[in-house]
Amino acid sequence: MENAIKQPGVKALILCNPSNPCGKVFNKKELNIIAELSIRYDIFVITDEVYEHIVYEPNEHIYMAALTGMRERTITCSSLSKTYSITGWRLGYVIADKKITERVKKVHDFLTVGAAAPLMEAAVTGLEFEDDYYLELQEHYTHMRNLFLNGLDNIGLVTTKPQGTYYVLMDISEFGYSDDLEFCEELIKKVGVAAVPGSGFFKEDVRNLVRFHFAKKDETLIAALDRLSDINKKMKI
Repeated sequence: MENAIKQPGVKALILCNPSNPCGKVFNKKELNIIAELSIRYDIFVITDEVYEHIVYEPNEHIYMAALTGMRERTITCSSLSKTYSITGWRLGYVIADKKITERVKKVHDFLTVGAAAPLMEAAVTGLEFEDDYYLELQEHYTHMRNLFLNGLDNIGLVTTKPQGTYYVLMDISEFGYSDDLEFCEELIKKVGVAAVPGSGFFKEDVRNLVRFHFAKKDETLIAALDRLSDINKKMKI
């Protein structure tokens, strides 16, 4: 990472934490390494923290801006969409040093002008929720993660275990497909379950991963697992 950061012209590092699609949650030691490098090479850290409240124990979300020396060089980007289940409202925010937010406002004015005022008023209700809401949110997503991942494990599928977010990556190497998009298309036709090709999330030519989304009702997850139970018979080439 240091070799990339110290290249001429590098001005910022983008950090997705918790990370989509793998569900990685960066611990304090890892974040301190990033912070130390950003200070040493005088760069900004632009964070995507939209899944900040969807983190599974014993993992903990730590804000980059809270680390020593990072408040003035962190640009925190987040959203109300995931935490309050209002994805269609498209409400988000940026937290940064005043001189940076002045630039952000200028760009924002050209891109979107502003969100709908009634939606912003309504979102204030969520921002005033007590801590119990966030604990219940964590318990709810933990239940869905355990239900879906245990089912995938019982089927014998090779998956990651997300530390945060509501996605899980599955390795499709055993099925014989060289293209993850083709696999996803065939999965819909033959099994009746949709997944997202993992290649869309990588700079490298990674074609052996697909992403499932498990923020669904129990009956939906159980039905999906039931359909996936004979995936080996229907999908192997």
